[in-house]
Amino acid sequence: MEKVCEEMDNSPSLPSLSPTIPPSVKVEKVDLLKRSIISRPGFGTSGQHISLLTNHFKASVKNPDEIFYHYSVSIHFEDGKAVDGKGIGRKVIDKLYQTYSSELSGKSFAYDGAHSLYTVRPLPQNCSEFTIILEESIGKSGSPSNDGSLSESGKRSKHSLQAKTFKVEISYAAKVPLKFISFALQGAEPERVQDAMRVLDVILRQEAANRGCLLVRQSFFHDDSRMFSDVGGGVTGVRGFHSSFSPNLGGFSLNMDVSTTVILTPGPVLDFLLANQNVREHCYIDWTKAKKTLKNMRIKARHHNMEFKIIGFSENPCHQQFFTLKLRNGNRGDDGGETSEITVYEYFTKHRGIELKHSAFMPCLDVGKPKRPIYMPLELCYLVPLQRYTKALSLTQRTSLIEKSRQKPLDKIKVITDAVKNYCYDGNPLLATCGISIEKQLTQVDGRVLEAPKLKVGGGEDCFPRNGRWNFNNKKLYRATWIDSWAIVNFSSSCDISYISRELINCGRNKGIHIERPYTLLEEDSQSRIAGPVIRVEKMFERLMTKLPDPPEFLLCVLAERKNSDIYGPWKKKCLSSLGIVTQCIAPIKINEQYLTNVLLKINSKLGGINSLLAIEHSRGIPLIKDTPTMILGMDVSHGSPGRSDIPSIAAVVGSRPWPLISRYRAVVRTQASKLEMIESLFKPLANGEDDGIMRELLLDFYQISNRRKPSQIVVFRDGVNESQFAQVMNTELDQMIKAYQHLGEVDVPKFTFIVAQKNHRTKLFQAAAPGNVPPGTVVDTKVVHPTNYDFFMCSHAGMIGTSRPAHYHVLLDEIGFSPDDLQNLIHSLSYVNQRSTIASSLVAPIFYAHLAAHQMGQILKFEDFSESLSGQESIPVPQLPRLHKDVAGSMFFC
Repeated sequence: MEKVCEEMDNSPSLPSLSPTIPPSVKVEKVDLLKRSIISRPGFGTSGQHISLLTNHFKASVKNPDEIFYHYSVSIHFEDGKAVDGKGIGRKVIDKLYQTYSSELSGKSFAYDGAHSLYTVRPLPQNCSEFTIILEESIGKSGSPSNDGSLSESGKRSKHSLQAKTFKVEISYAAKVPLKFISFALQGAEPERVQDAMRVLDVILRQEAANRGCLLVRQSFFHDDSRMFSDVGGGVTGVRGFHSSFSPNLGGFSLNMDVSTTVILTPGPVLDFLLANQNVREHCYIDWTKAKKTLKNMRIKARHHNMEFKIIGFSENPCHQQFFTLKLRNGNRGDDGGETSEITVYEYFTKHRGIELKHSAFMPCLDVGKPKRPIYMPLELCYLVPLQRYTKALSLTQRTSLIEKSRQKPLDKIKVITDAVKNYCYDGNPLLATCGISIEKQLTQVDGRVLEAPKLKVGGGEDCFPRNGRWNFNNKKLYRATWIDSWAIVNFSSSCDISYISRELINCGRNKGIHIERPYTLLEEDSQSRIAGPVIRVEKMFERLMTKLPDPPEFLLCVLAERKNSDIYGPWKKKCLSSLGIVTQCIAPIKINEQYLTNVLLKINSKLGGINSLLAIEHSRGIPLIKDTPTMILGMDVSHGSPGRSDIPSIAAVVGSRPWPLISRYRAVVRTQASKLEMIESLFKPLANGEDDGIMRELLLDFYQISNRRKPSQIVVFRDGVNESQFAQVMNTELDQMIKAYQHLGEVDVPKFTFIVAQKNHRTKLFQAAAPGNVPPGTVVDTKVVHPTNYDFFMCSHAGMIGTSRPAHYHVLLDEIGFSPDDLQNLIHSLSYVNQRSTIASSLVAPIFYAHLAAHQMGQILKFEDFSESLSGQESIPVPQLPRLHKDVAGSMFFC
């Protein structure tokens, strides 16, 4: 590694380096042992005791020897085509049990809606093939069709009323003993335990399906307007519940939680389109966009109560869309084979006597089949309730949904306990047969509140956080920068940048940052504002460079919009990739000292300053880290918006620098295949033998900036992984890290501690004796945690609104050998090193930084433009992110 870094000192940019590999090192042939997830080594004891409640309801099993019988289900149409719709599958199975109740001996069942069916008594051996007939559900009476099957009377011919026939095959798959659940406490094979838990979760889903709920994984939502809240754009937030069984250290419990999803606002289709596209008149509707939005949605028509599925739009407007109408022959009622070409508009207004006020110049909805269209005028159609909206929400919609779904702790407790009582899961036939009973009160657990870490600010002054917060009132930053060469550019017509400049300089002086007057204050000219964002940025830089004698060390960019500005991505790309200039974007609404202080925290960090340090960092007293060079990594993968499989995922890894500090980080970011959760570029060997991976950059950076010390220990914090991926992620990603280390010519592999952090879970913690949220620093590592694995819950932040969600940390590997107290205190301390703010974060700062870096780099690349330019190609290559310029590569640009 020494030789590689010597080469790097004389190299213009990090990605071009080529390490010299000793001939004895055979990287690809090293046998990397597969690692198993470790068991819990013990429990923490530090902190002040606190009594808590959690939304787990203790369950007991009176008949643990019961066995579930698993059957594989295959459903096909009469022509042999497989049925893939879960809604149809449930209807078919329900009809099967109604039709063949005697053959099936009246046995209760649970069906997952796809391919698995469970019973607690075996089915008769002769029950394997069935024929089920369901009434045709689409395309009945009174809908214009291009196949000539609609008569002038508005009635379809008898042939069109034929019901659908399904072939159902049921085959025995396996026995799933219920006792596997009790075996979980003894460390039974995870697969077997999960098989038993899966059966119980399918039973809960079946219960919700029987009630007519919308199912979203283990959450269910009723068609109850009291649970609805409008979030704008034709989208409605709906509150429901999550329910799932889980084994834990305290035994076996039902986890019940409030859940929220978004649906299309039920009602007239035209009203939805106006709201969704934010237009007031029908003439402004974008029909191309409307077609994409409405495809596969279900509607009912005003003139009858049938339900249809939208497959598209008619090619022509309603008053120009012709179809063939069969004519009646006099009073006899038969058609006599005579037909007439008629428009959809004329058919409904003259033959059906239905007034159409808006439809004449609009396309019709096509609710038929690809080769057999059936047309409906838009104003007659209504969206049916509980249709999930899967498109990405706008910033306004997301904000509205979050605000309207918040609940205070006491309110959430009441809603959850009422739900458990009302749903009476004890009465479910399958659960009752197994003797499963569920208590109706929240589970009591013991928690501990860890002491907040002491911080150091400017002049070595101590800073003591209170309730997860601190401030810089009358304090200076720990290590403040000196800003000589800088400028302000303004893309917002409503901001006074002269005032911003003066106030920023004054506030900086109070915090210890010396800021000279900016070289220039540059306003965007009015003509440039009508151009595209890339052109606007280029024009601004052309004007800027004529005003400056040399490239500035820092640029402040004022934007008109917060978080969703089109300028943000092109501006960041130009500064960070092309020019190597540190930049900070702002979009101020109210300029005061608090706002300017937060801006200065980010600027100071990006320019190499330090806002605050942990006191244990300042004194070099971090257990197990102070004496051994240790790198801390935060890793995350950011995926594209829902429904966009063409958008690559972005993997971001941040590494601490320099040792022994754990407050400063450098980020390395790469693109990878869409929706891929494993980070595939930690080690990336090229054809010429070089490594272009993420770890190489971070390892060399650590070595250079840590006084030429190599990391002997690496602590990995990984975000965004579910339990089924734990072993795969740990082994796959650690293997890559080791290969990258060995590729640099190293033989002694570092010790690793690998920790997965989750926020997307359903466990909530409540104070037993107080109405507010649990205090920051609350830890729970007993009773509701995994029976054998090493995990714990930590709520490091102060929940000011709503109900706090703790982070769930899973320690998969610990070769370093932290004690439970040392590891929990380290994680708690890492929630106080976020240089962007003065509040403890809900996750450790390395993960927060990785998530932020991935998000910011995603804004730099215009993936939509890339995917559209390659539309029609069979395979879309993954675009490469622009590398950071060497002048900012070590900057905390994500601050």
